[in-house]
Amino acid sequence: MDWFVYILRCADGTLYTGSSTDVDRRCRTHNAGRGAKYTRSRAPVTVVFRERCGEKSAALRREAAIKKLTRAEKLALIAAQSKN
Repeated sequence: MDWFVYILRCADGTLYTGSSTDVDRRCRTHNAGRGAKYTRSRAPVTVVFRERCGEKSAALRREAAIKKLTRAEKLALIAAQSKN
């Protein structure tokens, strides 16, 4: 089962990074108010980035790395994927 890292854009414009095996289902969970505490008051959220990572451990490492990026670096990552 493949794992993914994803970035959500919240209604207030902030970005949230997470990991899941099913990004679309996880986004619906966030929008239903049952996701992360951070997104509960910032719904609706939309998926703006997803990256296949293979195993769970790889996804968690990539998630941690993305969370360390600045906002500008995250936006560049999103923009780079949008061009493909």
